Order: sequence, then C-alpha cells, then structure tokens
Amino acid sequence: MNAQIPIFHIEAQTLPEVWEKAVLKTWQEGHPIKTEYDRPDEKLSKDCTMIMVIKSPMSEPRIHRAFPGSLEDLEIYKQEVVDGVHDHWINPAEGKWTYTYHKRIFGYETEGEQIDQIDYCIRKLSETPYSRRAQAITWNPKLDPETYDPPCLQRLWFRITKADDDKLFLNCNTHWRSRDAFKASFMNMFALIALQAKIADQLSQNIGKEVSVGRYVDISDSFHIYGSYFKEFERFLETVKNRSFEQKTWTTKFARPFFEEAKEKLKKEKEENNG
Repeated sequence: MNAQIPIFHIEAQTLPEVWEKAVLKTWQEGHPIKTEYDRPDEKLSKDCTMIMVIKSPMSEPRIHRAFPGSLEDLEIYKQEVVDGVHDHWINPAEGKWTYTYHKRIFGYETEGEQIDQIDYCIRKLSETPYSRRAQAITWNPKLDPETYDPPCLQRLWFRITKADDDKLFLNCNTHWRSRDAFKASFMNMFALIALQAKIADQLSQNIGKEVSVGRYVDISDSFHIYGSYFKEFERFLETVKNRSFEQKTWTTKFARPFFEEAKEKLKKEKEENNG
C-alpha cells in the first residue's frame, strides 16, 4: 500500500457535479487511515488532499439531491455562515458551540477587539481590485488546538479579475484543515458560495460596476469519508449509479419554497428567543 496521501484535482462547471465527482474519487482511491473519532470496531476512513474547482458557481442546477440533509437544513446552514443566525449558540462554558464560521470571519476576537474581516476584504478590493491581501482566517491558536472539534475552515481569499470584455469577476479560494467529504462539504460550499455572491454584490455597489461571481476553488488538506458510515454511503453510490445528472439534482427555483419555510422557522425561533 502506498503510504502517501493522494492529491486529487476535480474541476467542473457546477457545484453538484464537482461535489459528486470529488466524493466518488475519495471513495475509489482515498488512502485508508485512522481518525481521532473512531471506535475500535470501525473501518479505516478513506482520505485524500482534495482541490475542487467550480468554474461557474451560480450556474444551475446548484443542489445535489443526495447531500445528507434537507433543503431546509441547507438554508439554515447558509444563514448560519453568511448571516450569523446562530452565533448566540456559542457558549463553551455550558458545553455548547465553541465557535461559528460567521463569528470568526465577521467578528474575529483578538487583543480585546472584534475584527470584521469581510468588511476589510470588501474595502480593500473596492480600492485595489487586484490586491492579494483580501483574506479572512478562522484559526485561533490560543483557543482551538485543545478543543474537541476545532474549526475545519481555515482561510478565505478573494481577488477581482477582469475579462477581455472588461467584465469583473470575484474569485474565491477556501482552505480547509479537515473535511467530511460526504456529510459536510456540499453544505459548506453552498454556504460559502452564497457569501462570495454577497461580497460580489457589495463590491458592485461600492465601485459602481457589476462584479459577478467568479470561479470558486476549495482546498482540503484532509478530505475524508468516515468508516463509521460506509454502509450509509453505499446508498449514495446506488443513487449516483442509477440516475441521470438531471435526476440527481435540483435547481434553486425548485428549492426556493423549502428555503422560505426555513426562513419562517428561523423567524419563529428568533421571536421565541426574544420573547
């Protein structure tokens, strides 16, 4: 057995296509290795370093039907990352969340201050679109190394490029320490592409010229499928094997009513908390 963790590069136009190909590649050729969460009777995980490139992140269809979760879950998770709807759940003293991605990138705490890193990225790119300095980090070396479940997302990086016809595009790279390929990565990418679109919209307003969503690149040091759910994963394999791409995906238009239901759920939750 080769001792090297393999490196894979998956590239396609849409999010569901890239995700499916990356998960299948990990299953077929990933390196077998233990994790810190294994029980004695569980199989080794399948692991790789994965680079995913989505050339047109906003192109339809945008949702893979086989991602583990509901469409309501997808909208709620997106709002957790982009809007911070569950930042108030952070309370490590009571055994609750130790962080959220939204809190780390919109309100990173250091030396008694909270830094809005996304605001910096928008201001920097509004002034200097080609800057290489528009980035946001999540890792806190004082808090994270000793926690049970430290942040997987480590860094986001943005840059504006200009096409031959002078159209502007916001490119985004995300860097991950560790990633559950099957159960987490689709929702992760869906949410961060939504953040990319939000930043592009704000940049358009700031500079008075449309900035479209450009390519999205997703880099994971450890992109893995856990041995604990191999049997569950076999159902995913059957789904992708026996259905066409159209039968395996949904458009945003189809998902919108479910997203609206999730928004209503979050609204009621907020009212109950405030009450």
